[in-house]
Amino acid sequence: MSRFVLNQNVQNNGDHEVHDATTGCTFIPAPQNQIDLGWHPTCFGAVVEAKRRYPRNRINGCKFCCPMCHTS
Repeated sequence: MSRFVLNQNVQNNGDHEVHDATTGCTFIPAPQNQIDLGWHPTCFGAVVEAKRRYPRNRINGCKFCCPMCHTS
């Protein structure tokens, strides 16, 4: 299982990215910009949790640490 975080800052394309905090992603946001999503077996559960909490935001997986959940 991995711990996932959501970047509270929006990307240039309008997405808020989910990052795997366990793998040491080089693009993980600064601690003050992270929203803890908890522990999940895969990024899919973390993305679902982020969408549940923030239904009005566009949520996407990080291209580098969550490529299976990266859609745009």
